[in-house]
Amino acid sequence: MSTSGDAPSIFSRIVAREIPATIIAETDTVIAFEDIAPKAPVHVLVVPKTEKYRNVVELAAGDPALLAEVVALASHIADERAGGEFRLVFNTGEAAGQTVFHVHAHVLAGGLGEGSLAAG
Repeated sequence: MSTSGDAPSIFSRIVAREIPATIIAETDTVIAFEDIAPKAPVHVLVVPKTEKYRNVVELAAGDPALLAEVVALASHIADERAGGEFRLVFNTGEAAGQTVFHVHAHVLAGGLGEGSLAAG
């Protein structure tokens, strides 16, 4: 569901190829693409193709196997792009920085020190 009624989320529009994105991996149920405003040298979004779940809590409760697929694809991307070392971030709620209410994971890597992503 999107916050603007029945309109598809931006991620659903990327899945449908209505909006261009640099897609780096895709399965039948999950897609990964580069973030357009990266916060780290490696910043990839991993997104379930369904917009049924607004956040990771809903996804974990509703389809733990799909959550496992998101994590597995994130790990694969980190193996390829960052030697397997990465942060996996799910923002849940507007106050936590979530701007698209279609569950997605941020794969962040590349020279990240403790506190390197603190709000500034």
